[in-house]
Amino acid sequence: MNKTEQEVWATVQAMNRCWTCGNLVELEKLPDYFHDRMVALTPVDPYRLEGREACIAGWSNFARGVAIHSWKEKEVRVQVFDEAAVVTYYYELAGEADGTTLFLTGRDMLTLIREHGRWLVVADQFSPFPQQYQGATQ
Repeated sequence: MNKTEQEVWATVQAMNRCWTCGNLVELEKLPDYFHDRMVALTPVDPYRLEGREACIAGWSNFARGVAIHSWKEKEVRVQVFDEAAVVTYYYELAGEADGTTLFLTGRDMLTLIREHGRWLVVADQFSPFPQQYQGATQ
C-alpha cells in the first residue's frame, strides 16, 4: 500500500477498534470516524441507517450486546480516488451474546472521504457470507 492507502486503512482499523475492543471509553470515539451524513446498510436493519447518530447507535448497541473475543480483517483492499476511498475486506468475529457463542464471518465495504485533512466513513455496507460460503475466503 502507498502512504495514502495506509492512512485510509489506519482510519478503518482505528474505527473498528472502537467497537471491537470491549472498552466503553474507546466506543465513545466512534464519532471521530463517522461523517455527519453517513449511511449504512446492515444485515439486521431493514432500512438504511441515515446520519452519524443513527450509525453510532447501531454500532454501539451491537458492541454493548456482544462480548467480542476476537476480530480479524482479512484480504484487505484499499482503493483511493482523489479525496474518496473504498475499502473492502473479509472479517471474522468471535464472541458471546446472551450465553450463546458467536462466530460471524462476512464482508465489509466502506466508502471514506477526506474532509479537512481527515478520512471519514460516509458509507458502510456489510453482510455475512451467503450461507453456502460461510467461513470461506479466496
